[in-house]
Amino acid sequence: MEKIKLEVAGVPAVLYGKRSRKVYLYVHGKNGSAARQPALPAQPARQAGRCWLSICRSTAPEKQPGKLVPWVVTRELQAVYARMHPVWKHIRVYGVSIGAWFAMQALQTQKPEKALLVSPIVDMEKLILALMQQAGVTEEQLHAAGEIPTDFGETLSWPYLCWVREHPLHWKVPTQVLYADTDPLTGHTAMERFRQQTGALPDHSW
Repeated sequence: MEKIKLEVAGVPAVLYGKRSRKVYLYVHGKNGSAARQPALPAQPARQAGRCWLSICRSTAPEKQPGKLVPWVVTRELQAVYARMHPVWKHIRVYGVSIGAWFAMQALQTQKPEKALLVSPIVDMEKLILALMQQAGVTEEQLHAAGEIPTDFGETLSWPYLCWVREHPLHWKVPTQVLYADTDPLTGHTAMERFRQQTGALPDHSW
């Protein structure tokens, strides 16, 4: 598959596939990389004549310390999408894990044709509260400290939790979800609630 490195709205990106008016905006997960070719969707993309724009450097915290926060990543995604719109007539979204949540937060007022979400985080507040419980941290403690590192490698953040609560998700784009019932980040109840609220379907015919 052809591969071109470029910048879109100041964000490093990689464009995979032949020139096309159809494109997937690929937002990888926390430990993903735009330089790594999207493995799962590559064959369907070729069949549909679509190319892939893989972006979102800020989901790699070891490369961009301190930038894995929604008020930064969503702004980047919105800027990228605004640049994409005049170039590609048909834009779809492919998001993985936290990348799917970032994409939904950033683009919920836009109109991508469709979205395919793989193991998406769909209730970030619930996830953060579960991590707080696991770490034995109360809201009062987190509020007072601002940030609290945990023994399991995550840093709890009061500004992050507040942002999540101030920006509820209202996702109405036609969506299909590829998800395992044993997913450790999104429980079955949260996923079913997301499907009911958004009309998202299991990934059978993407």
